[in-house]
Amino acid sequence: MSPTTLPAAGPEHGHVTFLGAGPGDPGLLTLRAVEALANADVLVAEHEVLDVVRPHARPGVAVVHPDPGPSSDSFPGTGTPQLTVVDGASTTVGLPAVRDAAHLVMEAARGGRRVVRAVSGDPGLDTYAAEEMLACVAAGVPFEVVPGVAAAVGVPAYAGVPLRDAQGADVRFVDARTASDRCWTEVGASDGTVVVSTSLDSVASAAGELVAAGRKPDTPMTVTVAGTTTRQRTWSATLGTIAQTLKQAKVLPSPEGGRPVIAVVGERSAAAQRDQLSWFESKPLFGWKVLVPRTKEQAASLSDQLRSYGAVPHEVPTIAVEPPRTPQQMERAVKGLVTGRYEWIAFTSVNAVKAVREKFEEYGLDARAFAGIKVAAVGEQTAKALVAFGVKPDLVPSGEQSAAGLLEDWPPYDPVFDPIDRVFLPRADIATETLVAGLIELGWEVDDVTAYRTVRASPPPADTREAIKGGGFDAVLFTSSSTVRNLVGIAGKPHNVTVIACIGPATAKTAEEHGLRVDVMAPEPSVHKLAEALANFGLRRRAAAQEAGDPVTRPSERRPGARRRRTT
Repeated sequence: MSPTTLPAAGPEHGHVTFLGAGPGDPGLLTLRAVEALANADVLVAEHEVLDVVRPHARPGVAVVHPDPGPSSDSFPGTGTPQLTVVDGASTTVGLPAVRDAAHLVMEAARGGRRVVRAVSGDPGLDTYAAEEMLACVAAGVPFEVVPGVAAAVGVPAYAGVPLRDAQGADVRFVDARTASDRCWTEVGASDGTVVVSTSLDSVASAAGELVAAGRKPDTPMTVTVAGTTTRQRTWSATLGTIAQTLKQAKVLPSPEGGRPVIAVVGERSAAAQRDQLSWFESKPLFGWKVLVPRTKEQAASLSDQLRSYGAVPHEVPTIAVEPPRTPQQMERAVKGLVTGRYEWIAFTSVNAVKAVREKFEEYGLDARAFAGIKVAAVGEQTAKALVAFGVKPDLVPSGEQSAAGLLEDWPPYDPVFDPIDRVFLPRADIATETLVAGLIELGWEVDDVTAYRTVRASPPPADTREAIKGGGFDAVLFTSSSTVRNLVGIAGKPHNVTVIACIGPATAKTAEEHGLRVDVMAPEPSVHKLAEALANFGLRRRAAAQEAGDPVTRPSERRPGARRRRTT
């Protein structure tokens, strides 16, 4: 059996996987962790790791609140296992967390269920995981351990703070919450690197312990909060100056002083070195909250690209897609595809692909029905949607990704080589005169069919609307004129500190007509070029701040009045 092969769960005792969820970045989950999560019947997880592990678990997650004596009824029945997420944040007040979690794990494992017990960082460094493992042993429940990236290692790496170099200095790890006087004395007498796990308001105390134990006050120190996430922030100072540094940065005093941090002490954390190695916090859009007015399906690859630049994308649908009011025309056209009525089918959007695919599935058809039909697609996302359907486009514009670009490459009808002169054009209820007229001019007959309707989406939640109008977003990406009109219609006008990025001149003109200042324009009409242009804007903005000796801030932090509403 391969080391990564999932062991079979016992019919009575089940099986438990103790899984390390890492320090916060979902991308740091191991392949083995993802595999275990996908096969879990029950997931027991602390509140802070739920968002990391839940996307890899089965859909239809139910959240139950543990009580002092959960019965087997909490995990019902036989048949298809129901994935259950137990949120550790809701543990009953006054009940020891270890006892409660161990009890839940034992109950969940009964009846042959496969349980994943997810913890932050690595199970080997978790305070209670070993006791829960011993509880499994006592109950005869088999278990395994899937290591995770420990915060004490992962966070410094994301902060650009190497723990060792060619000189091979010792590295000591200290949990300030449980460190004894002897521990502080030993690390204070050492000249190696010390990685301290502590809280924000206890950093100065930990620094004082190290100085009292023999470390020099001018020893470099870095402190990182929310490590490996887009909320990460790192301060460089020394043991003697860290308290003043945090005070000057207005980080402390703070009601959030209990937030966990990783502090690195030693020459390896020198500020000059971190300035060169800080790869994560120096991303072009690091921490930017970017509004993407597209549906989750449409925005998936765009949001992934924005995350690669360090941004936090927030998807807000501005249109909703609905079936045509009269489906008969679409039904006849799809049947015509099968009976050989068309030489070509042209897709101008992902929604058109989705509409045809749904009709195919309704009739029990699949991609094989496209055999013998030439397929055209406008745009890389439309082409990808076709490939996902099992259809490779025969024609994608070589130049401009638009109807005009498609016409530039579309061959004229030739009665010798083209046995059929008809094109099927599934589209939205918005007219496509340019493409239809161009195809007719090339000698083709066109069945211009309404495959779907676009309607204005419902308004987003109140907090999102307030963030849009109040300057809570750093940037917004407009991918069409309709996204401008619809976003303003359902949510209001973005604040004047928000960077406005538009996919092309027509979209920019619409934005300006709505009183918006356009800051970024894509060099060509592509959503990925638009995101790239915004990243370049962020890089220039960062470079200008550094050259002027100013702190690098996000647009929403531009000035004290940045969150005042725009007046109309």
